[in-house]
Amino acid sequence: MDLVSKIKENAKKHGMRIVLPEGTEIRTLKAADQVIGEGLANIILIGNPDQIFAMAKENNLNNIAQSTIVNPVNHAKKEQYTDLLFDLRKSKGLSREDASKLVEDPLYLAVLMIKSGDADGEVAGADNATGDVLRPAFQIVKTLPGISVVSGAFIMILNDKEFGEDGLMVFADCAVHPNPTARELAEIAVATGHTTRAIAGFEPKIAMLSFSTKGSAKHEMVDKVVEATKIAKEMAPDMMIEGELQSDAAIIPEIGQKKAPGSKIAGSANVLVFPTLETGNIAYKLVQRMAHAEAIGPVLQGMAAPINDLSRGCSVSDIVNLVAITANQAAGMKK
Repeated sequence: MDLVSKIKENAKKHGMRIVLPEGTEIRTLKAADQVIGEGLANIILIGNPDQIFAMAKENNLNNIAQSTIVNPVNHAKKEQYTDLLFDLRKSKGLSREDASKLVEDPLYLAVLMIKSGDADGEVAGADNATGDVLRPAFQIVKTLPGISVVSGAFIMILNDKEFGEDGLMVFADCAVHPNPTARELAEIAVATGHTTRAIAGFEPKIAMLSFSTKGSAKHEMVDKVVEATKIAKEMAPDMMIEGELQSDAAIIPEIGQKKAPGSKIAGSANVLVFPTLETGNIAYKLVQRMAHAEAIGPVLQGMAAPINDLSRGCSVSDIVNLVAITANQAAGMKK
């Protein structure tokens, strides 16, 4: 069974409630129909019910009737969500009148539902820019306790099975934070470990990458990775984390044992944490294109609830897969 199939099979076990705020976007609606049909999650659609049902009928999306549809302008919990938003943001100058308008914005409504315990996760971005998706999430759901930074991980499916976990690896951060501090890099490493467990389904062996292996070079960028490794180990003593390692020492057994003798991770790492966004982004794209690997993501991590952003060029299958991933994240957070 391939990874996507495993992710879907695992999602079916949990019955997570995933809210799709772009309920009147046709790809989203088709994806919702497929998710319901496959039993991957319980779907909440935000949008005008008449428009959603008309689109469903026109496109023969017969499973949409099994979703929960919330009209952002008129629903039973509108006042409750308005009060919640006002309480959360009044110190930032938000008036109750402005709060009552914002709760009609599907992107704000979605995260308020999550904050209130009425949904377990969100997938959006097919029809909205990343900043518009994440802004309400940062304001309302915020980050996990002990985590100050949001990052983006890619699950890399390699044709060469000798690398990682039978060809599966996780790369981070490849999407969000340009130049993390040592503390932030440690947080990214720990968050990526949790993502690996929840979604990829294997125990992470985390390599903190650098252009140095165990003191072979001296530079402030190396010092950052050394400090980040120390902090990450303190944050998550149950995780296998090693650094600083060069990329070949992290993934090639004979090089790993030569450069870092006795290491349990060097040569067999399945999670690569890059020191900056530029290195992570360049690396995943090179591996994707030159090694013809499949890159699943970015999976956003570090939020207090799973909120994932789509590309506006996404396909229906992209949305379905990200819903399944989000369901697995939500289930992992509840453990």
